Amino acid sequence: MPERLKGKVAIVTGAGSSGPGVGTGKAAAVLFAREGASVLLVDRDVGQSAETLDTIVGEGGEASILAADVSNEEECEAMVEAAAERYGAVHILFNNVGVLGRGSVVDIDSEEWDRVLAINLKGMMLTSKYAIPGMIDSGGGSIINMSSIDGLRGGGFGQIAYSVSKGGVIALTTSLAVQHGRDNIRVNCIAPGHLYTPMVAGHLTEDGRELRRRAGPLGTEGTAWDVAWAAVFLASDEAQWVSGVVLPVDAGLLATTPLAMLPHLR
Repeated sequence: MPERLKGKVAIVTGAGSSGPGVGTGKAAAVLFAREGASVLLVDRDVGQSAETLDTIVGEGGEASILAADVSNEEECEAMVEAAAERYGAVHILFNNVGVLGRGSVVDIDSEEWDRVLAINLKGMMLTSKYAIPGMIDSGGGSIINMSSIDGLRGGGFGQIAYSVSKGGVIALTTSLAVQHGRDNIRVNCIAPGHLYTPMVAGHLTEDGRELRRRAGPLGTEGTAWDVAWAAVFLASDEAQWVSGVVLPVDAGLLATTPLAMLPHLR
């Protein structure tokens, strides 16, 4: 094992996959363990985390499961306490929980808006609220928040609450990075592009999936592993001078426009 995270304790929220295949939480948890971290696998659905646990344990890694809803403050506090009790410290928090939400601003109902914002944004605030004191006790740490390219530009057709929540994640990231830098805590954000993961698989036609692949300059389809490797870097000491950044993992999509890409969509 390369062990870039040897001796570190990581909390991964949304550590299970929401359907067949590998989601970003599962991929990151597996790579963190391969790199030597002890990993607390947090998910509302314990069954989804079980497959992640089996993979890590089968490879000789260290991990355990905790059921928690990140929109519940008491459960977020218990999550950090569990990591400290089981592994003795808290060094890494990968805030990965996220949901989609149908509706434009004129037709979304307020309950759906509140649900998406509570899970996607409030949840990251609550996990950070309790992880940061634990990281201070451990000598510092790294928080990695999952945003989206939809938080950086107009997008998410019919997904207004999702886009707004992901923009909020970016603001949360930069604020935490500034406010807790002197605590030796780095806070960064990953903004994935058009990944193909269990979260989106059920919402795409084959034509839609192909169009997403062709949209980026690289012309290749992203997977959860692409995000997970970025998370490993941001969690590791290799990124010890990196804080407050938004890292797109998007095949170069944000570097171009649909018009500029038309000649290359082949």
